[in-house]
Amino acid sequence: MLPDFINQPLLFGLIGGLGLLLFGMKIMSEALQKIAGDRLRRAFATLTSNRLMGVFTGAAVTAIVQSSNATAVMVVGFVNAGLISIAQALGVLLGANIGTTVTAQLLAFDIGHFALPAIGVGTGLKLFCSNKRWSQFGEIVLGFGILFFGLTIMQGTFVPIKDNAAFHDFLLMVSQNQLLAVALGALLTVLIQSSSATIGLTLALAGNGLLPFDLCIALILGENIGTACSANLFALKTNLAARRTALAHLLFNLVGVAYILLLFPYFLDLVDLLTPGDPEFVVSTPQLAAQFGAVMGDKPFIARHIANSHTLFNVINALVFLPLLRWVARFTTVLMKGRLTAESFHLQYLDSRVLNTPILAISQAQLETKRMAQLGLRVFDQTLLLLPGYNEDQLSQLRREENSLDMLQREITEFLVNLSQQSITREVSRQAAGLMHVVNDLERLGDHCEDLRRLFVARIDRQIVFSEAAIEELDDLIARTRDFLFLAVSAIDDESESQGLEGEGRAAVIFDLEVDLRNNHIQRLSTGECSTAQGLLFIDILHHVGKIGEHVGNITRGLRGNC
Repeated sequence: MLPDFINQPLLFGLIGGLGLLLFGMKIMSEALQKIAGDRLRRAFATLTSNRLMGVFTGAAVTAIVQSSNATAVMVVGFVNAGLISIAQALGVLLGANIGTTVTAQLLAFDIGHFALPAIGVGTGLKLFCSNKRWSQFGEIVLGFGILFFGLTIMQGTFVPIKDNAAFHDFLLMVSQNQLLAVALGALLTVLIQSSSATIGLTLALAGNGLLPFDLCIALILGENIGTACSANLFALKTNLAARRTALAHLLFNLVGVAYILLLFPYFLDLVDLLTPGDPEFVVSTPQLAAQFGAVMGDKPFIARHIANSHTLFNVINALVFLPLLRWVARFTTVLMKGRLTAESFHLQYLDSRVLNTPILAISQAQLETKRMAQLGLRVFDQTLLLLPGYNEDQLSQLRREENSLDMLQREITEFLVNLSQQSITREVSRQAAGLMHVVNDLERLGDHCEDLRRLFVARIDRQIVFSEAAIEELDDLIARTRDFLFLAVSAIDDESESQGLEGEGRAAVIFDLEVDLRNNHIQRLSTGECSTAQGLLFIDILHHVGKIGEHVGNITRGLRGNC
């Protein structure tokens, strides 16, 4: 049975206001990502052993994408793939905790009366500006307006329950138990899957004078715990290192909340010292209402106090844990025992929850594509080892790796198709299309390696021996093809390097060489220097190596977007 203060107008206003707030934030975040462009994607390239740089990177990326969840999922994916260590990842997660407080600071501005004009101006710029930059700026203004309009609706929704006795009894029960308030904040964040929504709800209640300051802080502390849960949920299907990283993220926030609760009165005093105004000041006269542009019973200073407490908590927590990252990483190995296993072939980077953050999603797809390309290079190298001889273990390993190429091609393509259906820039769309071509050609490369494997096995089983001239020619073609493939794999995450590959020229050289070698071998067949069985097998091998070179050429075109 729901309390009597939860009625239809309250529910509808709350749902609608939250929806507008989240929708406005999504529009604003997407526009910021479009303006940031590749600079945001390249920000993750700065994830070095420098802890401070990791914190700055995490904070900056999270502030732009307006989602600590997206940043956390990306970082856990990097650890899962072995791209960064746990200690490096923890610095980024500390920064993500700081970056997400930008949302609270934004919502704390008392500018709800500008929401509708912002919607009008933003819509005008978006619809009627031919200049791309002004159109993107219009999207930011539009998202900004919708966000504050949603907050205004929520604030208006709570006005009728200000004097409701049942509601005040509920608040009294929660405020008397700080742990209950923290748990409530964490639960709301987990259920809504958005710390921004929880903060917006808290600010709406507090601004209307419905929540005391200390209860607001307890709810915000709980939100910090709840926001760490998404990374842990994602980590359930990742490797041990990634699970340890997600656990450390949760430990940061749990320990931070614990020591802040122990020092709660001093923390409140510190926030009050750094923030102008009295958070418990209530507009009690018509003159004050006119002065602050509020209604009777509002608390005009509490929103900024809440936002500052959110930021201050995460900054303090980062300063406390920054020197301890290696110790925390070691502690997670004690809490979560086990040995890191050898690489298994499954998706390591892709996660559908970042599709709403296209810049990060395309970065994930690029990393997974590079991993697939490295696997393709390994398959090619392992296939060539079968030329002089083979054993069953080699064949079994190759079959598994060839199947893994097929799996990666399917999963990456599906991810890129889903990304293409999002609101993305022309540049991201071009990159997604190029990557689709790359993964398809990598899969076809694997198919030709599979054909080569069968031919090499057939040569050994039928005891066919090639002449020295044939072996020398084949080695030349294989070496050129292998070098070309190596350069293409190296260029996948470096667009400037892909521009200098001269893929068409290299592919043409391999094609011409394959034709010349085939003609040479046909000539040897006609003069009786080799048998028909030798000749046909050798020509088939030349054909598949040449086709691999052709697909590598296609990969270089896909990297440049010339598909």
